[in-house]
Amino acid sequence: MNAQAPALRDARLNRPEPLTPPLGDGGFFQRDRSIHPPAHAPGYKSSVLRSPRQALLSLEGSISEITGPVFGHNDLGPLDNDLIRNYAKDGDPIGERIVVHGRVVDETGRGVPNTLVEFWQANAGGRYRHKKDTYLAPIDPNFGGCGRALTDDTGYYYFRTVKPGPYPWRNYVNSWRPAHIHFSVFGSGFAQRLITQMYFEGDPLIPICPILTTIPDKDALDRLVAPLDLNASTPFDSLAYRFDVVLRGQRSTYFENRTAGN
Repeated sequence: MNAQAPALRDARLNRPEPLTPPLGDGGFFQRDRSIHPPAHAPGYKSSVLRSPRQALLSLEGSISEITGPVFGHNDLGPLDNDLIRNYAKDGDPIGERIVVHGRVVDETGRGVPNTLVEFWQANAGGRYRHKKDTYLAPIDPNFGGCGRALTDDTGYYYFRTVKPGPYPWRNYVNSWRPAHIHFSVFGSGFAQRLITQMYFEGDPLIPICPILTTIPDKDALDRLVAPLDLNASTPFDSLAYRFDVVLRGQRSTYFENRTAGN
């Protein structure tokens, strides 16, 4: 897997343009809530009972929120970013082999180095390795469906896996989730912590997904969809998809590309 890294890094095209969002409290820019889905979305049925009905309160960020955990390469195993091999028992998992890669950046376009990126997904049949998943698709004995990676000094990450399948869920009688991969990204502070999902370019279930249709901003929805990236694919092995993640930006003053006062 390490031998693929230089080729993937050479394929890092279309990096996000730096932005200048409004400043917020606690050392981070304020979130633009106009692009986020509402907490109460009746079309997404499970949001009805768990969504707040009162206005949100704004609190000053504490030290524990504007700082974060520190991870090193010693915290990861050699196969943590290879979901094709990290659970294999007697062969490779079934499904379309893919590479997912991209950069973790803040709102100013600066790469976020040494941040932990965790990912988990259903198998190629659309079933999770979880005791509460009772979908009729079979469990793949050679696929665990989870892994993690650390970003490099430019915020770059990558991993290998199989493309997950769509699956039905009990929203309405015939609701289906598009194929997706879950992401958890820590950033440099807990206030940057992001949990999101990545979707695949061209999936016909995206426009009709009751969860995705709650997102009011089309550009925000587009940022959740990973385009095919043939430049980073492995010939006769794996297609590649690019997924860049944007975290909240810090208001830190940069001096010679280093944060001052942090």
